[in-house]
Amino acid sequence: MSEPIRVLVLGAAGRMGRMVTAAVEAADGLEAVGAVDLPQLADGLSLPCFGTVAEAVAAVQPQVAIDFTHAEPARLNLPALIEHGVSPVIGTTGLSAAEVEALGGTAKHRGIPAFLAPNFAIGAVLMMRFAGEAAKYFDYADVIEYHHENKRDAPSGTAAKTLEMMLTARGGDFADTPVDEFETIDGARGGGRGFAHVHSVRMPGFVADQDVLLGGPGENLRISHRSLDRGCFMPGVVLAAKRVLGLPAGLTVGLDAIL
Repeated sequence: MSEPIRVLVLGAAGRMGRMVTAAVEAADGLEAVGAVDLPQLADGLSLPCFGTVAEAVAAVQPQVAIDFTHAEPARLNLPALIEHGVSPVIGTTGLSAAEVEALGGTAKHRGIPAFLAPNFAIGAVLMMRFAGEAAKYFDYADVIEYHHENKRDAPSGTAAKTLEMMLTARGGDFADTPVDEFETIDGARGGGRGFAHVHSVRMPGFVADQDVLLGGPGENLRISHRSLDRGCFMPGVVLAAKRVLGLPAGLTVGLDAIL
């Protein structure tokens, strides 16, 4: 029987980090060996906690690291993981396209497989795929994403990826509205790209929801995904942790690539 994959959890003291730790500890073929987080937050953690990636790698020798933190620490921790030969599984959003590209270039240069997903929920992956298919047949589109009040980046990585997939599937922009629009409140029509608008809702009561609205002559199509609990992300996280070491060197993006 092969040895379990040794997993480091970044941001282990946070809500997602604690859930990730529990999921890894319960999964066959994975072994949670350590955590990276602020030392003052380490109380109650089931794992030895370290203040830096370098300290963690030296002490527990992980093969894979799961990162659900924020963009600021991720900008330091993700390159450090790759430089130390650890394959990251990245759930953190808020990194720019240039930062993601640079991360992939570093991973490829170092011969390290890395994985990033805008969303680890199976239903969300299917929602994005369906939206891409539907975008070929409808000329108008809006994306509305709903998250809890503590989410820092807007729009979400899922919304940005959905819009990218829709525009790619169409091979061009959506239709612009035929009237000269103006906003009496700035931002009322949301942000967007290719004449598709994106709206970000931030308030208590949401985990991570999204609606994709498409319109054509005489009809609308709504494609929705609801995350009722953060546990919906865990099967995808565990799957990525198990498969990342078998991916090619560089950055693989999207859960659909490993399903």
